[in-house]
Amino acid sequence: MILKTTQRKKLGEILVETGIITSEQLQEALAEQKKTGGKLGQNLLALGYISEDVMMAFVGKQLGVSYVSLSEYGNIPTEVIRVVPENICRHQVLIPISLEEGILTIAMADPLNVFSVDDLRVMTGYEIKAVISSEAEIKNAIENNYGLKESMEDVLKTMDESKASGSVGSIGSLEVVKEEEEEQTDIASLEAAGEDAPVVKLVNLLLSGAIKAGASDIHIEPFEKSLRSRYRIDGVLHEVSSPPRRMRAALVSRIKIMANLDIAERRLPQDGRIKVKSTGKLVDLRVSILPTVFGEKVVMRILDASSLCLDLTKLGFEPDVLPIYQKHIEIPYGIILVTGPTGSGKSTTLYSTLSTINFPDRNIITIEDPVEYVLEGINQVQAKPDIGLTFAAGLRSFLRQDPDIIMVGEIRDAETAEIAINAALTGHLVFSTLHTNDASGAVTRLTNMGIEPFLTASTVVMVIAQRLVRVICENCKEDYQVQAQFIRDLGQKYEDDKPVLLYRGKGCDRCTNTGYRGRLACYEIMVVEDELRDLVLERASTHLVKQKSREHGMVTLREAAFRKVLNGVTTVEEMMRVTFVDAG
Repeated sequence: MILKTTQRKKLGEILVETGIITSEQLQEALAEQKKTGGKLGQNLLALGYISEDVMMAFVGKQLGVSYVSLSEYGNIPTEVIRVVPENICRHQVLIPISLEEGILTIAMADPLNVFSVDDLRVMTGYEIKAVISSEAEIKNAIENNYGLKESMEDVLKTMDESKASGSVGSIGSLEVVKEEEEEQTDIASLEAAGEDAPVVKLVNLLLSGAIKAGASDIHIEPFEKSLRSRYRIDGVLHEVSSPPRRMRAALVSRIKIMANLDIAERRLPQDGRIKVKSTGKLVDLRVSILPTVFGEKVVMRILDASSLCLDLTKLGFEPDVLPIYQKHIEIPYGIILVTGPTGSGKSTTLYSTLSTINFPDRNIITIEDPVEYVLEGINQVQAKPDIGLTFAAGLRSFLRQDPDIIMVGEIRDAETAEIAINAALTGHLVFSTLHTNDASGAVTRLTNMGIEPFLTASTVVMVIAQRLVRVICENCKEDYQVQAQFIRDLGQKYEDDKPVLLYRGKGCDRCTNTGYRGRLACYEIMVVEDELRDLVLERASTHLVKQKSREHGMVTLREAAFRKVLNGVTTVEEMMRVTFVDAG
């Protein structure tokens, strides 16, 4: 790489001369730099005066090297990737992107690192051409190109070589197709296979790959002639590279050993937990084993405490709805219910809420099944129904522990509901969850459990229904226009006839070509006020309760999702996927 030796202008001067920023914006960024430190480019990015792509292009121009956007570069050939080892790419923050006529092009975050360039020239035997790219894009490209697939292929290749030399032992004997034959497999062989080094590495690859991808669940599913592995990322399952089917029994045995489960029991479901350390942080895994026709299916729920959002303002509450929620979680007594299906973020909302109202002068106790995340300063109890520690039993004990605030993982039966109501009547604030489709359905659900309407009306102060929508990837976000009638066809009121600007993600490397990165919650908050209490006492239908709540300003789940569509946070497809059209 040959850099220009002529005097180079400063970045700020170039940006002003080309009209990318104004002199006033430059002065503001320089003033901010004096206060907070850091580089000028970082301050311009933070102030929103320049995009990362433009900034990197100008930095490259200043340094005399080309800028390459890896998110738009396309696939890097495997033969190019293999030229530079993964550990060097990660350590030096670089990645090879092309090899033509003896010249290896390397994308680097710091193309002036002449030591790295010289080392690569000696190591590869090629001339090196350095180009500049953002650190985030390089790291993402490393994950995509040095990920699970290649590592798994290397492990399997090693296994095949070991098998040919006779050093693997029991691995080859686990290639079982018929269930009847599998039952006769020697348990000692299964245990040995579970501890075999290649199997250990395969399981570690699956786990580390999922954690790096930000997955919430790992699925390992056996079929008649194949084994499928999938990660649930942002609520949607994505298939990833899978081991061959012959590895199924060994993989399951390894996972059972890690979770302290019975490897000899393959006819009944089993549940366990694994704690692993990944990149310096502890991650809990909830393991579920389910016998299927073609073998045991494994699902592992990843509980990463570092990813838990405890800031209510970042969960997805609309600006006019958040103050209502914050006001009611500070009440001295009553019941607040959070409703929604499994995986809709109820636990995160409750944890964030408890964290917000957790002060030294309050005694907060929770009973959960399971305890997903540990919160400092809160007494958390793990429910154990098999020894009699149910939600109801735990609640009874809590009332003798002088609590101010109680959280019950879920109201599943009339007994738990009755004790929760008694706790609210005796001056405690109770949080819990219910499985209902919307906020108004919670009232009917309690009535169906056998709770008298006057008890519901006098204790329930607020019900929150929620769903999670995927957020459009900022890196590949684009706008498009639709006609006003399209909005009305979606069931939304829209008086104007002008075209409407909506947004979607094209798909890029950063979002694994899905167009989405991350999720936010949509909230429907029903405050139980006097008129609503009257309807509850009259055993009014869910429809009437919802109608009255909307008259009092309740924003429904569909309306909350639609607001996020108009604000460019999510897409119409996501809104339709997770919410229903409001009746009436």
